[in-house]
Amino acid sequence: MTTLPGGDTLLQVLRRPGLTAAIAAISIVGIALSLGLPLLALVLESRGITPLWIGINTAVAGVASIAVTPFVMPWARRFGTANLVLACVVGATVSFLGFYLAQPFWVWFPLRIVFHGTTTIIFILSEFWINDQAPNARRGAIMGIYAACLSVGFMVGPLIITVLGSDGATPFIAGAIIMLLAALPVLMARKAAPRMEEEPSAPFTRFLVAAPMATLAAFVFGAVESGSLSLMAVYGMRIGYDAADAVLLVSAISAGNIALQFPLGLLSDRLDRRHMLVACAVAGALGAALIPFAAHNLALLLAIIFVSGGFMAGLYTIGLIHLGARFSGTDLASANAAFVMMYSIGMLVGPAMMGVALNSSNPHWLPWSISGIFLLYIVVVIPRMRLETKP
Repeated sequence: MTTLPGGDTLLQVLRRPGLTAAIAAISIVGIALSLGLPLLALVLESRGITPLWIGINTAVAGVASIAVTPFVMPWARRFGTANLVLACVVGATVSFLGFYLAQPFWVWFPLRIVFHGTTTIIFILSEFWINDQAPNARRGAIMGIYAACLSVGFMVGPLIITVLGSDGATPFIAGAIIMLLAALPVLMARKAAPRMEEEPSAPFTRFLVAAPMATLAAFVFGAVESGSLSLMAVYGMRIGYDAADAVLLVSAISAGNIALQFPLGLLSDRLDRRHMLVACAVAGALGAALIPFAAHNLALLLAIIFVSGGFMAGLYTIGLIHLGARFSGTDLASANAAFVMMYSIGMLVGPAMMGVALNSSNPHWLPWSISGIFLLYIVVVIPRMRLETKP
């Protein structure tokens, strides 16, 4: 049994009902969300919607996420953390079923706003809940477990489509049931939910720059993750692999996310988290830069993507840990909302920028552009390390 600094075992910490409930709830939502994203695209395509309009409709998700974040904390203070999460679970479930029932395409735009707005609120409050209740000496291990569980959830969703298919009501009913299951752990532990009765010490926008090493890490991860998951399979086909092997490149990213988050989180409980953020960026930059040199050796290519994908996700995990160590109470909640906003902005920017790189005459500009994003982060944050105090 793993004993961490401070005496308690990791199992003893995880037995706290609030922690377990929040991790379980957000992991379940991750399954439903990762089921919904490809399912909605497939359904729109089957209805004759062009790829351009599918992309525009999908982009509304990022806009909704950005738009809702400033309002999360005022709503949570007014209605309560657990109550708001439960309301958003219901809203996400109803809107998800609405996609199947709504035939006019224009209706999908408000449905996207509701679905992704509510799931964004669930993510913000669940991450705040976990971070708030994790003891600082074990914060890295706890957030590493959360990130690994969430990554597993995101892998399970697409597998449901392979089993149920994308036709008819069945996958939508399955997604709605899964989403509703997220309410159970929240209901069981609602008394353990953190209270937010005080006003934050600064306006929401102040938290966007209060801990730039963390918030910029969220932006970088949002850009690189969304761009990689969207385009890495296309890159694989551009360099000569068939579709089956090209999809393995995406699977390697997800597998690295799962495998490395707990070790990185555990390590962050012992090392300076600012240094670890830089180390993750260095590993991501180096790994992406090496991809073209391993392009024609599939085993080596998958290994490089696996490792660099894990360190890429480490930016998000350790960024959250860094926030939890610097802020508490309503300030932590506001900082977490700012963190998610930066992640959402990255999700909008990354695929477009990396798509331009992939469309160049040399497909290797895709991994080189990824490496460039990491390098830019390193250049920006290293001077900040002297200004940000060690949490």
